[in-house]
Amino acid sequence: MSKATWRVLRRREAGGGLRRIGVLLAAALLPVVSTAAPGHAAAAEPRGGHAPLAPADLTVGDRARPLDVEGAPLFGWRPRDVDPGERQTAYQIRVARTGAGPGGSRQVWDSGKVVSARQAYVAYDGPELPGGTGYTWTVRTWDRTGAASPWAARAAFDTGISDATWQASWIRRTTDDKDDYTLARKEFTVGASPVVRARLYVAASQQYRAYVNGRLVDRGAAYAYPDEGYYQASDVTRDLKAGRPAAIGVLAHWYGPGQGRPAGEPGLLARLVVEHADGSRQVVVSDGSWRVARGPWLSLPYRNDDGRDYIEGVDGRTVQRQRGWDRPGFDASSWQSPQVVGVHPAGVFSHLRSQQTRLAYRTVRPVTVTRLDSGAVVADFGTIIPAVPQVRFARGVSGRTIDMRAGYVRNADGTVSDSAHDNQKTDLSYQYIQHDGAQTFQAYTYEGFRYLQIDDPGEPLSASSIAAVVQHTDADPARAATFRSSDPTLDAVAELMRRSALYDSQEQFLDTPTREKGQFLGDSVDVSRALMAGSGDRALTARAIREFAESQARYWPDGRMNAVYPNGDGKRDIPDYTEMFPGWVWEYYLNSGDRATLAATYPASAAVADYIRRYIDPATGLVTKLAGGSGAYQYGIIDWPNRYGYDTDTTARTTVNILAVDALRRTADQAAALGRPKAEAAALRADAAKLAEAVNDRLRRPDGIYTDGLKADGTQSTHASQIANAYAVAFGIAPEASVDTIADHLVSLKLQMGPMTANWLLTALHRAGRDDQVLARFTDRTSLGWANILARGGTFTWESWEAPDDGQSLSHGWGATALVDLQQDLLGLNVTGTAATTLRIRPPRDTELSHAEGTVWTQAGTVGVRWNTTAHGTQVKVDIPVNVTAEVEVPLADGRVPKAGGAGPDGASAPRFEGVRNGRAIYTVGSGHSTFTPAV
Repeated sequence: MSKATWRVLRRREAGGGLRRIGVLLAAALLPVVSTAAPGHAAAAEPRGGHAPLAPADLTVGDRARPLDVEGAPLFGWRPRDVDPGERQTAYQIRVARTGAGPGGSRQVWDSGKVVSARQAYVAYDGPELPGGTGYTWTVRTWDRTGAASPWAARAAFDTGISDATWQASWIRRTTDDKDDYTLARKEFTVGASPVVRARLYVAASQQYRAYVNGRLVDRGAAYAYPDEGYYQASDVTRDLKAGRPAAIGVLAHWYGPGQGRPAGEPGLLARLVVEHADGSRQVVVSDGSWRVARGPWLSLPYRNDDGRDYIEGVDGRTVQRQRGWDRPGFDASSWQSPQVVGVHPAGVFSHLRSQQTRLAYRTVRPVTVTRLDSGAVVADFGTIIPAVPQVRFARGVSGRTIDMRAGYVRNADGTVSDSAHDNQKTDLSYQYIQHDGAQTFQAYTYEGFRYLQIDDPGEPLSASSIAAVVQHTDADPARAATFRSSDPTLDAVAELMRRSALYDSQEQFLDTPTREKGQFLGDSVDVSRALMAGSGDRALTARAIREFAESQARYWPDGRMNAVYPNGDGKRDIPDYTEMFPGWVWEYYLNSGDRATLAATYPASAAVADYIRRYIDPATGLVTKLAGGSGAYQYGIIDWPNRYGYDTDTTARTTVNILAVDALRRTADQAAALGRPKAEAAALRADAAKLAEAVNDRLRRPDGIYTDGLKADGTQSTHASQIANAYAVAFGIAPEASVDTIADHLVSLKLQMGPMTANWLLTALHRAGRDDQVLARFTDRTSLGWANILARGGTFTWESWEAPDDGQSLSHGWGATALVDLQQDLLGLNVTGTAATTLRIRPPRDTELSHAEGTVWTQAGTVGVRWNTTAHGTQVKVDIPVNVTAEVEVPLADGRVPKAGGAGPDGASAPRFEGVRNGRAIYTVGSGHSTFTPAV
């Protein structure tokens, strides 16, 4: 293990490929040839010399300090132990209520000792917890010897509030503005007793920033239907002082329908609850006593007709006049009273729930700033970022208009391109009208861009004058995956994919942060997989899964799902996006162990399965003309935007049928995991088997290669696309005897699948034993693929491999999903059990890589893997978290079984040698550090 990887593991310790699961589990059941090699007798149960350490990394719903927990809290923690080979055998949780005044703090639940290895999404099972209340909790664990750990340091959470609890009114400014920026404020005096706890709850349609006494305390986006609205909660205890005047200010922004944004209506709802040391409680709510005014934004046209953001222009003179609007003592006598919709729930605003995901923000500076001969200044931020620009002027002149534009590409003369071709048909311009003196322009709504040009700023600007506020979902940086290998291009590709997935994860998953900015189902599946693998985030995936299940309830009684949800253009679907849903849910469950989300969304997966079943033609046994889509998407999108010759005249499409098999299988897996009637899962598996048989009987050529499907007259397509054949191998449809032939066909085509689907080519190549070709596809800088993006100057995965030529998006996160394949195939780490309770570590063979190492955060903790080839064979080092068992498969060298050593005192917990399988020595290891060295 390199020093860098070791430092990552130790820092995380101090701080407190999953779709293939069926294949992995099947492999685990293959016969193992016992060789009883010298020095490799089965190891005794590891000795335990110490009690466990206190658990660390306590979470509720996989969040460290949530303020809005709804329903039964779901607890998580990381067991710790200095002894190797350890596991958790039991736990005990205690929850206490916090509060001021007599009896304010008291224990509300003690689970008692629960014999269980579960450590993730463990449900609270005590008395109902009142809403809007603070709690602390702790946990201790027992190890395999029965020794108990100390109690963990107490963690905290708050419960959310119900619709009935708000007792606040929805308000808005009376206006016809289509791009509505409204300032809303309320002054009050804090009670005389010291403030011990204060929470601000805000909901707004569609964006807001909340301030208390001039400090920004919260900002959010709630792109949801009014009957599925979101709110956020913030801790503002430190902002309020007893007996002092205070002000709440909210800047609310509503801009109508767009891709990923329902129209709804403008509205703001706020509730501040202040608890005092004497037990008294003060509540301030939005109502008719608030004052509202138009914000300093200009009325400008749309940036495009997809996402339908408006071009941003700000009048700095109005900013100056409104300075201090969010502080006590501001003169708002000229402001108007708000329009009051009614006490929540009111009007269209019928329901709110906690958002449970937040955004993270950081300010970055340009890597270079260039002054052009024209006087314009161009800032290069080095990579494409989802951000708002920020420019500080030292010597503004009242009334001077500063024109700015962001962009993806620079022209030959150094200016930032404003062409539709280069910028996803999006006008990325900004406008600012100065006031006299020093001032800062900052836009409100993020866009994707790399460059910012400021035309004629009227003064010198440097890197210290220009910035961008980057935003993305609030993934814990400590969970970020690492990867390093002997191939610098592969390392760069890994970082490209990790960053792209994170930047494409905003208030919802996106296709791109510039053009549509919509949560497309297919894009969400891809970006979600990469976000979980690269950043360890679970919350955004759980939210998106539930939202797409809601799209089915809102629009599709036949079991389909919306192609984009939420969205501004209502009901529309893409059939094969719907087919992806059950597999996505299952993969999330395997990553997280979140049974609550699995149970809540199982009816949606079951409805998808029934939708598919209805389109199986009895005459052929194939899914035919799967209803849905329109235009180029009718009966299925297949791939996008380039289908590389796929025969779309087929009505029983091979890709659609294979995805249907997967949907049926994964729904069956869900049914079994939830303990539903055995006949339910059995029927799903039987239908999947019949469909797979029909695919193999009717959609293959005599040589075993898959065609693109059947025509309406029942004849077979003459085209054998790469995607049809990759799917057949990747999803376990192809008979084993045909895999080598299909793999030769796949290799001959290099890469003829778009970034949306190309990960399945890598999966197929790996299953066929062609890891050398997996590496080639990742690192070929001259052919289509990820390395070619880097070779052509890309810093974000693209919508298509040909994007710069075709005017497609240069910031599409779906190509990042192959990060999962890189971790599974080239690092060699696979999760085989729910919530990473079991792993398989299998370094690749027969590639040009000489070493690879990395860390991957799993629900059980961070796993470290390092392998390198030597003159004598492959050396493997692994670090396994407590409560996890790993199967390590080490390639044999000249038939010699490697030497194995475990971490811990006196060699306790030595890896257990299981035998030899497929030219690899198989070991079972528990937690701690283990090393496998070639025998000389």
